[in-house]
Amino acid sequence: MAAPLLEGLSESLGSPEPAVRLILSILIGYPFALVYRRFLFYQPATVIHLFHAFSGLALAAFNFAGSQLYHSAVCILVQFLMLRLMGRTVTTVLCSFTFQMIYLLAGYYYTATEEYDIKWTMPHCVLTLKLVGLSFDYYDGGQEPSQLSSEQKKAALPSVPSLLEVYGFSYFYGGFLVGPQFTLRSYQKLVAGELTDCPGEPPNSVIPAMKRFALGFLCLVIYAIFSPYYPDSYYLTDEYEAQPFWYRCVFILLWAKVILYKYVSCWVIAEGVCILTGLGYNGVVDGKAQWDACANMKVWLFETTPLFGGTISSFNINTNAWAARNVFKRLKFLGNKTLSHVATLFFLTIWHGLHSGYILCFSMEFFIITVERQALALVRDSPLLSKLANSPLYPLIYVVQQFFHWLFMGYPLVAFCLFTYDKWLKVYSSIYFCGHAFFLVAFLIMPYLRKALVPRKERSQIKQD
Repeated sequence: MAAPLLEGLSESLGSPEPAVRLILSILIGYPFALVYRRFLFYQPATVIHLFHAFSGLALAAFNFAGSQLYHSAVCILVQFLMLRLMGRTVTTVLCSFTFQMIYLLAGYYYTATEEYDIKWTMPHCVLTLKLVGLSFDYYDGGQEPSQLSSEQKKAALPSVPSLLEVYGFSYFYGGFLVGPQFTLRSYQKLVAGELTDCPGEPPNSVIPAMKRFALGFLCLVIYAIFSPYYPDSYYLTDEYEAQPFWYRCVFILLWAKVILYKYVSCWVIAEGVCILTGLGYNGVVDGKAQWDACANMKVWLFETTPLFGGTISSFNINTNAWAARNVFKRLKFLGNKTLSHVATLFFLTIWHGLHSGYILCFSMEFFIITVERQALALVRDSPLLSKLANSPLYPLIYVVQQFFHWLFMGYPLVAFCLFTYDKWLKVYSSIYFCGHAFFLVAFLIMPYLRKALVPRKERSQIKQD
C-alpha cells in the first residue's frame, strides 16, 4: 500500500522516490520527538534507549531495505566490543578509526555509481564520525583533566557505555540519517532529562523547533521549485557548451545557490527535531535559553557573507567542528597548522567518498581559503584598501565581491557533484579553468601587491610582530 503512495508522491513532486523517503523520514522525527516529550521524558533510561534504537531502525528500514540494515548494526556492535575489551588506550582509538573508515570506504567502493544515490552509505558516513568520536571521548575520559581542552572535558566519558546506550545514541532519529553530530555525553544528558530550561520538565522548545522547521521547509520549497531548472545533467549537454562564456559562468553561480538548499533544508529541519527533544539546548545567555547546540547551519551568515571562509563556517557546522576537535587539534604534535589543515581536509575528502571530484573540490577549497586570507591581510595592512573598504563605495564593492564569491563557491562544487574525472573536466574545459586561473594569478601577484600597497614601515612592523 505504501509503495504506490510513495510512487505517486514522487511523480507529483518530480523527485526520486529515495529522496522523498529521506525527507519524510526527517519529518517523522517531529512526531517521534513529541512522543518522547509526552510519554517518555520521565521514563527510565532503558526505555528511552529502546525507543531511540527501534525508531531509528524503523527509519533505516523505511529507507534501506534488506541487508543494508545490517551494516550499521554490525559497526555499532564492533565499536562497543572495542571499548569493552580494549579499554581506554590509543590502540582502541586507532583500531576504531581504521575499522570504521575501512568499512565506510569499502561501502563506497562496492556501491559506487556515477550518480548521487541515496543508499545505506549516506547515513553510515554520519554514523562513522559518531563511532570514531565515541572512541576518542572514551579515551579522553581516562586522561588527567589538566591534559584535556575544555571541549574534550565536556565530551569525555567517565565510564564505558552500555550496548543499549550506544545503539540508542547511534540510531537517535534526530541525527541518524543526515546528522547533526553530537557526543554521547550530550545524548546521556538528554536521556537524563538535563537538557531543558525547566528543570525536571520537558523543555520549552516547541516554538524554537517550529521556527527551524519553518525555515527548513522554506528552503526545501525553494529547492523543489528551482532545482528542475538547474539540473546537474545540463552541464554535460551540447546546449550548455554552446552557450556564451558569461552564461556558463552565471549558470554555475545560480546552480550552486539552488543545489546547496538541498543540504540546508535537510539540516535545518533535522535541527528542529533535536531542539524539540531538548538535544539542541545550549544553556542560558542573558536570561534567554539558547537552542543552537545542534545547529548545522547559520542561514543568515550563509546568505549574506561575501567571504569564502564565512560560507564554510556557516555550512555543515557540526561536521566541521567534529573534524576540528578530533582530527585538526589532535594533530598538534605535527607542529604545523598548515599540515594539520591539509590532513584534516584529506580526511574529509575520503570520508565523503572515493570519486576524484571530492579530491579536486577540497584541494580547491584549501587554495581559495589560502588566497582569501592573504587578500584579507592585504586589505587590513594597506591604508588605501582599508580606507576604500570603509568608504561609501563599499555597498558597490560588496555586490561585486558577492558575485565573485558565489561564482567561485560554485566552481569547486561542480567537481563535488559531478564526481568523475571525465565529467568535471568537460565542464572546467568549457569555462577555460577560469577558477583555477583566477586564484593562481591572485596567489602569484599577492606578494607584489603587498609591496605596492603596504608601506615599508608597516611591512617591517608586521614582520617583527
